[in-house]
Amino acid sequence: MPSNWSICQIQTKFSRQNKHVFYALSAGILTPNAVKQRLKGSFWTVGRYLIMMWKQFLTLCAVCGVLSACGANDPEIAEYIERPVEQIYNEAFDELERGNFINAALQFDEVERQHPYSIWARRAMVMAAYTYYLQNKYDEAILTARRFIALYPGNKRAPYAFYLIAICQYERISDVKRDQLITELAQQALVDVIRRYPESDYARDAILKLDLTSDHLAGKEMDVGRYYLKRGHYVAASVRFSNVIKNYTRTSHVPEALHRLTEVYLSLGVTNEAQNAAAVLGHNFPNSGWYRDSYRYLVDRELTPKKDPSSWISRALDKVF
Repeated sequence: MPSNWSICQIQTKFSRQNKHVFYALSAGILTPNAVKQRLKGSFWTVGRYLIMMWKQFLTLCAVCGVLSACGANDPEIAEYIERPVEQIYNEAFDELERGNFINAALQFDEVERQHPYSIWARRAMVMAAYTYYLQNKYDEAILTARRFIALYPGNKRAPYAFYLIAICQYERISDVKRDQLITELAQQALVDVIRRYPESDYARDAILKLDLTSDHLAGKEMDVGRYYLKRGHYVAASVRFSNVIKNYTRTSHVPEALHRLTEVYLSLGVTNEAQNAAAVLGHNFPNSGWYRDSYRYLVDRELTPKKDPSSWISRALDKVF
């Protein structure tokens, strides 16, 4: 083999896709001249590849320059200036007290960015979540609180993080005409707080809000049930009103649900269930206007309220009232 065509030179010059040629040379299958002919086209391929890479590099530099120019004008991108952790945290807290929530959130995030493993970083993470909540940036608040829980599940501020998640979900609840996914998420988060910290102040407040979420979900069931009832879809309506009796027995919608079931069962010809629904309504809510309407419906058909202890309505409400 000529001295100017060593194996080291071949390894240096040729790419991985030409390794099989190098192996052939080493094994004596190909002569050096044959190798040169085989790899002549590869030099052109490598050259074109290098030119293409150089063009991509120039394009990337141009894009980075544009992004840097845009970022320089963005007020929410904080310039990195290393400062003592106490100074950053105190400045963030001062901004919070002055009501400058955007700057406060940026400063609290800066604490974690510059001093990620300090005690101050844990405090700042919770405060950042709270500051996002004050801005009604519920998604950012929930994400920050969840990240804190994932990193420090045993921290003494974890109960508040769980509670803050529940409050963010709760305050996003929309009216009963809309989809109730957010209400269900709020209900789950509130239940989580009560289950994890039953003796805490957070749990006591969560119990009150949980009743309101249940009332909201029951209101959605009633709204859909009324829709079906007006259109004569009595079976579908009965399913919705029954859900209120079974799943939301402590809500304010139970009296109306019993009245609507009386109306639905009379329309379907199931008089014994209609009489029982009216009887349960009269027993538990004797002064309700809904009971007077149900009683009148029965009398118009020469019927009277009659409780049936074996009925599912009686069994469902006997556990509550």
